[in-house]
Amino acid sequence: QVQLVESGGGLVRPGGSLRLSCAASGSFFRIDDMGWYRQAPGKQRELVATITSSGSTHYADSVKGRFTISRDNAKNTIYLQMNSLKPEDTAVYFCNAEGRRGNIFVNFPFGSWGQGTQVTVSS
Repeated sequence: QVQLVESGGGLVRPGGSLRLSCAASGSFFRIDDMGWYRQAPGKQRELVATITSSGSTHYADSVKGRFTISRDNAKNTIYLQMNSLKPEDTAVYFCNAEGRRGNIFVNFPFGSWGQGTQVTVSS
């Protein structure tokens, strides 16, 4: 089983910054793509940003230029630096990881979600 633990959420004023972290632990052969998603009240979960094991990134148009995703493969951890936060960024932010469990000879895919961390942007 692969566990993801997010941290770093909180209350911030518009224009402020927050940094989220997500650490993966448990039994896995490798982690491929990791990412951040968010879900606001009454809305569907949406992609925020993803990063591959080699560092390629992808961002939702709504956060481009404001958010930066990064990754420390040695720590199996990703980060989301959020700057110039807006009230519409208010949501529960979830971490996601996809990879392979098992070993080099026999392995199979996994996908895991964290429990979420609340980000509230309000004056």
